[in-house]
Amino acid sequence: MGRQIRVRGALVAALLLAAAAGCSDPQGSGPAGGGDAKPQPSVSRAAPPAGAPDGAAPAGGDVLPGLATTAEARTRLAALKVAPVGTMAGYSRARFTHWAEQGNKCDTRETVLKRDGAEVKQDGECRAVSGTWKSLYDGVVVTDAAKMDIDHMVPLAEGWRSGASGWDAARRKAFANDLAHPQLLAVTASSNRSKGDQSPDLWQPPDRASWCQYGRAWTTVKSAYELTVTEPEKKMLTTMLDTCTS
Repeated sequence: MGRQIRVRGALVAALLLAAAAGCSDPQGSGPAGGGDAKPQPSVSRAAPPAGAPDGAAPAGGDVLPGLATTAEARTRLAALKVAPVGTMAGYSRARFTHWAEQGNKCDTRETVLKRDGAEVKQDGECRAVSGTWKSLYDGVVVTDAAKMDIDHMVPLAEGWRSGASGWDAARRKAFANDLAHPQLLAVTASSNRSKGDQSPDLWQPPDRASWCQYGRAWTTVKSAYELTVTEPEKKMLTTMLDTCTS
């Protein structure tokens, strides 16, 4: 009888351990359903070039963070290396990791929408659900985040043609997600797609009032990343800087 009790006790203990194991989720499958849930972060936060303040806010009167003053932009523009347009051989947008996670379920896109808008409200997944945005390029005011694009001031393809083809993956990721320099901004989808990957000599913002900031921003980014400019590009940037009042 004593032996039977010990055997039964062992069986009960084994069953309890099996039940406990069955309640765990070793695969980390998470909640069912899916829907519009964001994927889990697969990349670490992108770091800007050394010396740049992480997450800097725009200075007074500027829309974008990290803008060089007009005088500084002229000095930086003069120092940029002039070279012909580079090749697109080997280019792929996928070689520039974007949009990187920025913490608190926010990626770079949502972070810029929040920064560039007024009274922006976000849901639990950091998506902008309301707010007001004024597009720098065309002056259009938008209240629907879905109608806004996040533009790379110096487009990824233009960066590739002017030096990024020789970078490693980490620097390309930093370039694509840079929140410290004036490299990212929320603009209307129509103006962003009109710009495409064109340099300032081939495309200028339709709202001429934005030319000063545009020229300063483009020059700031190219200088920060040591990218080259073409002669026509440099000439148009000079024209844009000439529209600045101070």
